Amino acid sequence: MQKIISAIVADIGKILLGKEHQVKLALACLLSRGHLLIEDLPGMGKTTLAHALARVLGLSYNRVQFTSDMLPADILGVSIFERDSGQFRFHEGPVFCQLLLADEINRSSPKTQSALLEAMEERQVSVDGETRPLPEPFFVIATQNPLHQSGTFALPESQLDRFLMRISLGYPTREAERALFQGVDPRAQLRQLKPRIDIAALRKMQAMVAQVKASESLLDYLERLVQHTRQSPECSVGLSPRGALALLHAARAWALIHGRGHLLPEDIQAVLPSVAGHRLQSEGGDGTRLVERLMRQVDIIAA
Repeated sequence: MQKIISAIVADIGKILLGKEHQVKLALACLLSRGHLLIEDLPGMGKTTLAHALARVLGLSYNRVQFTSDMLPADILGVSIFERDSGQFRFHEGPVFCQLLLADEINRSSPKTQSALLEAMEERQVSVDGETRPLPEPFFVIATQNPLHQSGTFALPESQLDRFLMRISLGYPTREAERALFQGVDPRAQLRQLKPRIDIAALRKMQAMVAQVKASESLLDYLERLVQHTRQSPECSVGLSPRGALALLHAARAWALIHGRGHLLPEDIQAVLPSVAGHRLQSEGGDGTRLVERLMRQVDIIAA
């Protein structure tokens, strides 16, 4: 299993140069059955990462470019009257796939953004009074541009909380960018990617995540982190029970990716910024800086 995971990370790393940590975080998010939000400037490789994950994991893939005039039916689907049969027939929208890329999700209206809520939480959609299940597995990878850019709508807290992780790719290093200049077009490399696993193997890996052991002392450390976010005057909103569980699931996936069957404090610390940063709130904005202080203020071993 470790060889397969290493091969998946290596394949994506040939296209997204110098971003091994972010690739592992994205993979941990999907292995935890979570959804991923990638926030960064245009042109940083957000779409490339999503498409590469779909290809190496053998998932059916659809990409939706969100715009200000998009309607929920453009994502979920619509019933159309067919004259020959005299009946309405439902035409599935792009959400009916295993990995949906919601590109620039914050360029659409809140009404359209919320159309994904049921799909992300319940793995189903309700249209015209009928509930339709989505394919299994089902993941959403959404990208968004920084809110200071024109034409963006901030995601509400309820929608942000549906994303298990939020990550940022950032600029490449000088070495990675030089290799990009001298190498093959990443889009051409992307078309050559082959699946490393099938759906059955992916489900097996997801099941293995749940089997990663967490000791009592490790859970004590997790509890202290969560309680600190709820009691600290720096946090106007602390981690919810769903956020705490998301942290545990993501840490287990991170441990599995690194070949361990048990959790270490370092596993929690590795995923904490991505899991908690968009859930914590303070008067100064989101919780990115709060997470950094949180890891310094909470001891691994109780005093």
